[in-house]
Amino acid sequence: MSLPENVSLDFVRSIVAADLKSGKYQGRVHTRFPPEPNGYLHIGHAKSICLNFGIAAENEGGLCNLRFDDTNPCKEEVEYVESIKEDVRWLGFDWGDREYYASDYFDQLYEWALQMIRDGKAYVCDLTAEQTREYRGTLTAPGKNSPYRDRSVEENLDLFERMHSGEFPDGSRTLRAKIDMAAPNMNLRDPVMYRILHASHHRTGDKWCIYPMYDFTHGQSDSIERITHSICTLEFENHRPLYDWYIDALGIYHPQQIEFARLNLTYTVMSKRRLLELVTAGHVRGWDDPRMPTICGLRRRGYSPEAIRGFCERIGVAKFNSTIDIQLLEHCLREDLNKTSPRVMGVLRPLKLVIDNYPEDLVEQMDAVNNPEDPKAGTRKVPFSRELYIEQDDFLEDPPKKYFRLGPGREVRLRYGYFVKCTDFVKDEATGQVTEVHCTYDPETRGGDNPPDGRKVKGTIHWLSAAHAVKAEVRLYDHLCTKEDPSDVPEGGHFTDNLNPKSLEVLTECLVEPSLASAAPGDRFQFERQGYFCVDPDSTADRLVFNRTVTLKDTWAKIQKRE
Repeated sequence: MSLPENVSLDFVRSIVAADLKSGKYQGRVHTRFPPEPNGYLHIGHAKSICLNFGIAAENEGGLCNLRFDDTNPCKEEVEYVESIKEDVRWLGFDWGDREYYASDYFDQLYEWALQMIRDGKAYVCDLTAEQTREYRGTLTAPGKNSPYRDRSVEENLDLFERMHSGEFPDGSRTLRAKIDMAAPNMNLRDPVMYRILHASHHRTGDKWCIYPMYDFTHGQSDSIERITHSICTLEFENHRPLYDWYIDALGIYHPQQIEFARLNLTYTVMSKRRLLELVTAGHVRGWDDPRMPTICGLRRRGYSPEAIRGFCERIGVAKFNSTIDIQLLEHCLREDLNKTSPRVMGVLRPLKLVIDNYPEDLVEQMDAVNNPEDPKAGTRKVPFSRELYIEQDDFLEDPPKKYFRLGPGREVRLRYGYFVKCTDFVKDEATGQVTEVHCTYDPETRGGDNPPDGRKVKGTIHWLSAAHAVKAEVRLYDHLCTKEDPSDVPEGGHFTDNLNPKSLEVLTECLVEPSLASAAPGDRFQFERQGYFCVDPDSTADRLVFNRTVTLKDTWAKIQKRE
């Protein structure tokens, strides 16, 4: 796949194009997506996935590796590894046989650490973590050299090999690069390369009790894999000089690190640490809770990979951080689901409607369009009978101006059915709620067509046959947070103070068309006039469960809000 010649390139693709033109990497384009297996991927990772795999796909012979940055055994789990692979595949990308792990390179990284000690570019330091921070200095004041900085090569080799053999306890010693404690970039102030950590690794077991730091692993892993363009988010911009320093100090193949702005969304928590807190504290049901911005959560909610890829393409790639309105993501979602989702009728809050002049034993099969955006989708049969269910808010005892649904003496069109006119209604004496609406129908309007006398109605409502409708549970999801910036809290506050107590409403007495009886988890539909819904994995043979993916644009709600 290649981009059309007239398409303007973002700055990352422009760099790649210039390198191809100059022959910098002998015409190669080789990227990588390097997640840490310490949590589930979220919508921000989707942007990076689309960028890295996309650039590889757009250039002839381009490749993209999937590499797990598994250098912290205390936080990594096989569960996260498998979920990441599932998410990348679901988004529509494949890494072929190029599935790698930083732990694949632990032996080589250890040898390179020994080389740097021999070259006088690394030393074993006995400072505690707190002392290391004190010696590091500040943004305005230089750091000071560790008292262990000038150890001999022989002593450093001996200590590092003893660190490797497990002789010392956790945190007692580190291996540090010898760069410059007065460097303006604090990442160059003798950064830690290795720390002691007696912990089992999900792939290497107990082979290692020292583990390399991310900065010592990242660039060298890129080098081993012959990556051409190492594309990272902006927080790694200040790490690029260290990335370059390590590779140059070792004299190995040198990829190019490029930084782009990460994705921030309104009303959305994007910190993996905070997402973990939401899960562990029970604020959500799990990583795949449909309110979560995780890819598995979005998938469960009913998002399509095409919608997410389209969103990532639309927001583009920039050099400066900004926040994207979540309405743009929802717009991309509606745009895709509108084209692909079969239309069905679902009644979320049922109100019985009886057609008094309709034959009691008659059941007609009405033709309903499956998808007006796709003529090939055809039609389906929907049963129609004397007793129906409509939405509670499709009837008002005293309807206001601009309300065009049912009311006393009012006539509406039943979608694919008939014109019906309200003649009476029944109320619960205790609550005052309307429990039943009575109507008459016009047999000349079958299919919802206008009658021979030419009269027209302004309102069309959906319905279900009482005898044929299938019971379902429907979960209505809203934004998880009440503020555009979830971290906007007063001093002493916590981001969870901004959690939306109404982010989930569960309706247990809903009804759907009989055609949905065999719907499977993951199937997506548009409930006409309601929104887009997806079958949840909690569904059973006896009871369907639907998640609302996103609402439709609601003209009446806008009028109410304006008034």
